[in-house]
Amino acid sequence: MEHKAAQIDKSETVISIKGLYKSFGELTVLRGIDLEVFKGENVVVLGRSGSGKSVLIKIISGLLLPDEGTVKVLGKDVEQLSEKEMRDLRMKIGFSFQSSALYDSMNVRENLEFPLTRTNRTLGQKEVDAVVEETLEAVGLSDKIHQMPSDLSGGQRKRIGIARTLMLKPEIMLYDEPTAGLDPITCIEINNLINEVQERYKASSIIITHDLTCAKATGDRVAMLF
Repeated sequence: MEHKAAQIDKSETVISIKGLYKSFGELTVLRGIDLEVFKGENVVVLGRSGSGKSVLIKIISGLLLPDEGTVKVLGKDVEQLSEKEMRDLRMKIGFSFQSSALYDSMNVRENLEFPLTRTNRTLGQKEVDAVVEETLEAVGLSDKIHQMPSDLSGGQRKRIGIARTLMLKPEIMLYDEPTAGLDPITCIEINNLINEVQERYKASSIIITHDLTCAKATGDRVAMLF
């Protein structure tokens, strides 16, 4: 299934990467990367294992610093930001980890509430409940609200992980191998969810994958790392 593009605003660049280099000791993983992502666009980054795909999104989110080059996110040079400015920027970036990164000791509702109550302590319980219910409905798992992560399938955990990221309504989504380890039917569900997030939340996304079906189903453009 080919991806049907959402409305993309090519007059607004939300991520701009120029001349990016990153090495670890003598191992160079990123060599002169140039990449732009426009508002509302899904960009897939393909590459073999070890080509630096995950390193790239860690640099975009400020978890790693580049050796050379510039990385601008929502108009801000990531390397020049103070600690507080970086925290504020990360509030606008959703990160979908390969492992889903749910808290095993919390049920689905508590996992979703956590980022919202941690960042906005002025919200009342009714407001929190409304956002939780809206977000669970968006990922098609309203009936799992009281379940523990251990009771969910791999695909359901992945979707709940994406839902938790969406609680803060990020402007940018970074997906790290969203379909890794999932069966073909569940992969289709995750691909559809990525497109739904783009359409519903007007999010701009980078999707790191080695799955060509995922790339074709979700990407407006594809970039290749060698």
